[in-house]
Amino acid sequence: MRHQNKGRKFGRDTNARKALFRGLSKNLIEREQIKTTLPKAKDLRGVVEKLITRAKVDTVANRRLVAAELQDAALVKKIFTVLGPRYKDRPGGYTRVLRAGFRYGDAAPMAIIELVDRDAAAKDNPKAKGEGTKAEKAEAKAKTPKAAAAKVQREAAPIAKATGTKTTAARRRTVAG
Repeated sequence: MRHQNKGRKFGRDTNARKALFRGLSKNLIEREQIKTTLPKAKDLRGVVEKLITRAKVDTVANRRLVAAELQDAALVKKIFTVLGPRYKDRPGGYTRVLRAGFRYGDAAPMAIIELVDRDAAAKDNPKAKGEGTKAEKAEAKAKTPKAAAAKVQREAAPIAKATGTKTTAARRRTVAG
């Protein structure tokens, strides 16, 4: 009998299971919404909710306990400065699990786990992907040498038509086509 043996094993030994939940916890705290399998999402709830409950009281001891679990200073800072105060008056139930159909390859039931009252901008975190918002991406793309050359080409096209000369790209098109 499995008395006092709560929780799923997920076909992993203890250390691999702890690493799995540490990684899922980090992603959920960073992005505030992730997609994973339904059993993993259900078990992840307890892990993340305990961390957020600790973060509601900002003490050195609680910071150290959360840091030992997450092993990421930036996420510890976020959980104590953003998430702890956000859920200060909420007595638990910080996460929500939504069923998201079945995975194509093996028909595993999928789920979206998210923080209640989450920040929608956190999902597209610039730090997570190394990029910014759409405007920042467009601006960065415009600064690349290739984009600068294309801009010069577009600006030169009306001048070339007026003077009757062909630009380099126009010459290439006539030779190739």
